Amino acid sequence: MVETVETAPFEGQRPGTSGLRKKTPVFQQPHYVANFVQSIFDCLEGYEGATLVVGGDGRFFNREAIQTVVKIALANGFGRVLIGQGGILSTPATSNVIRQYGAFGGIILSASHNPGGPHGDFGIKYNVANGGPAPEKVTEAVFARTKEISSYRILKAPDFDLDALGTTRLGEQTIEIIDPVADYAALMRKLFDFERIRALFKSGFRLKFDAMSAVTGPYASRIFEDMLGAQAGSVLNATPLPDFGGRHPDPNLVHAKHLLDLAMSPDGPDLCAASDGDGDRNLVIGRGRFVTPSDSLAIIAANAHLAPGYASGVKGIARSMPTSRAADKVAEKIGVALYETPTGWKFFGNLLDAGMATICGEESAGAGSDHVREKDGLWAVLMWLNILAARGEGVDAVVTKHWAEHGRNYYARHDYEEVEAAGADELMQTLRDALPGLKGETFGALRIAGADDFAYHDPVDGSDSARQGIRVHFEDDGRIVYRLSGTGTAGATLRVYIERYEPDPARQQMTTQEALADLARLSQELAGIARFTGRKAPSVVT
Repeated sequence: MVETVETAPFEGQRPGTSGLRKKTPVFQQPHYVANFVQSIFDCLEGYEGATLVVGGDGRFFNREAIQTVVKIALANGFGRVLIGQGGILSTPATSNVIRQYGAFGGIILSASHNPGGPHGDFGIKYNVANGGPAPEKVTEAVFARTKEISSYRILKAPDFDLDALGTTRLGEQTIEIIDPVADYAALMRKLFDFERIRALFKSGFRLKFDAMSAVTGPYASRIFEDMLGAQAGSVLNATPLPDFGGRHPDPNLVHAKHLLDLAMSPDGPDLCAASDGDGDRNLVIGRGRFVTPSDSLAIIAANAHLAPGYASGVKGIARSMPTSRAADKVAEKIGVALYETPTGWKFFGNLLDAGMATICGEESAGAGSDHVREKDGLWAVLMWLNILAARGEGVDAVVTKHWAEHGRNYYARHDYEEVEAAGADELMQTLRDALPGLKGETFGALRIAGADDFAYHDPVDGSDSARQGIRVHFEDDGRIVYRLSGTGTAGATLRVYIERYEPDPARQQMTTQEALADLARLSQELAGIARFTGRKAPSVVT
């Protein structure tokens, strides 16, 4: 029985670059999830009888929200809903299921790398038929609808069993609980040389992969240990927990420092790796060598042809604007186009769909390819395993040889988290106002070659995206980028990206801190960070 429930709009249901994210108690308010989901469906056309994919990262409130999503989807006319068993379905796996089964779209319940638990974060994101995040025209339409919604349609029925594999029929409609790992694992087998990687593990190669008590645990256990023969116990924290075991599920050097310490120990594993809350980010550390996400993207692009799924070569490389320009050197070397896009995976979707790019990546620990339309943490780790197996070298050798050939891009990101939004906005506007006069300004040995507010013209659909971040370029090939992040749930996060290119192998073994010290100091002075935010130092440096 379908019930129409009267409701009233909630303030602030604007989806960001990765959907709607708020604190969990906000989502737990009566009607809050229902309002947003109904607003999504109100902005879509042609889904009568179609398939919707639903899953999440297992965080607190995941199961309850899924029940609401499914009941509203059926009440609005979807004919089939595919749900990951136990409500579990990683973001890249969801993208794959949407594409593989020809679904109309999918709803992902996750706040990605943000903390979970009763007082943590929650999120809802809609993905379209190509498997990628909804474009801005859809998210803006959804936001407009949330401000005027007055009712939603919901199936009045008992909760569904999310744990039993199989199909439940409700008249002409069906609910299918699917194995969340099987289709994704089959896709990885097609892309990578599993026999060669299995031989690598058989030779004694040691892996430690931390699933961070998040969604990738079941995927990593089945693929790394069961299918590829990694030692039992290679996957740490493999069981998804509602609060991620009380840990922050962001695979960076702050929240996964134990992996860095392990990799830097005298008898450390050959490869330490991790993924985040919903499985789309990655961390890669070899014995004695941390690989920055920007370097990882460039090295993957340079070596992708070693994997069977990419043996025909790379058509193009795409990176987000704040990501270091290491990938640019690879694109130039192999003779393919390099696309610089705004932050947000949705900007890569058009390039991938048009066959213009094969490998994509962001500095925020995200890399992927045209196999799905999301970044993919396990894919990146499998690509590294394939590269190491094919080259017969360790991570450190691969990285240092890459720098010798292409040059090294020293790179760091300074995050000023949860600053007052008004101060952050004023900082950015002050920088914008100063742009015309910055060229030629000198600060010690640093001279500004040019500065702009990055704008992107999509070469596929012709759309334009302005005010995507402020770039300051220096004559010594250094760069500082300022932008506000859209992934937080409180205040604003100012991200400052600092980069310098070094072509001389004799100068490629400095620490990042040494190489970027002058630019790091200037980044604070130039933007007046302390004056506008009250912060004298970043919250996190990665």
